[in-house]
Amino acid sequence: MFPQLTPVIKNLLIVNIVFYIGSQLVPIAYDFLPVYYPDSPYFKIWQVITHMFMHDSQSIAHIFFNMFSLVIFGPMIEHVLGSKRFLNFYLISGIGAWFLYTAVNALQLYLGTGSLAPLHGMSGSEIIALAKTGNSEAISYLSPMLGASGAIYGVLLAFAYLFPNIPLQFLFIPVPVKAKYMIGGYILIEIYLSLSRPGDSVAHLAHVGGALFGFLLLKFWKIRKGIY
Repeated sequence: MFPQLTPVIKNLLIVNIVFYIGSQLVPIAYDFLPVYYPDSPYFKIWQVITHMFMHDSQSIAHIFFNMFSLVIFGPMIEHVLGSKRFLNFYLISGIGAWFLYTAVNALQLYLGTGSLAPLHGMSGSEIIALAKTGNSEAISYLSPMLGASGAIYGVLLAFAYLFPNIPLQFLFIPVPVKAKYMIGGYILIEIYLSLSRPGDSVAHLAHVGGALFGFLLLKFWKIRKGIY
């Protein structure tokens, strides 16, 4: 049974669905709303926010599982934090996911080229032509990040932090597992995948970043751990 939707959860659900349907009807949205590397000619400042409302156009599973997790875990967190603080928590977790993902990309570019902006000043068409030769820097400039997953991992972390002993059960696991173990396991898997598959199309580091910034925010707000 789904928990009763709280105000922010309901609005986030609506906005994500509107963005998804709208981007299917107007595919050019995928050129402007996911977030690109900051030195890319395709980067726009609003993408830091809009990317977390965009989802893979080729797989409805991407938005389905993100929204499913939001609906299942989000309401209890919103009840504890309050609507305004929960919205801030969600957005900051998503921005934190982008920050960590971008910081590591920047480090990789620096280690490979000696510059944080190796293609600075090149036009989009020039970078596209360079990417066709297999140039990894050009490919990173043209590879946007999108999805609510970073913010969702912040929500998952908050649930495990606030409700560590609530048993969770999923179809592929036949017995209930406490939230702190289930969600902690997911986060550890994401850390492992981010290290073992650095070229994977799934932004595992963004998931880790969302969880990390969610944790730091709970600590900054002095939210007590495991009292629920």
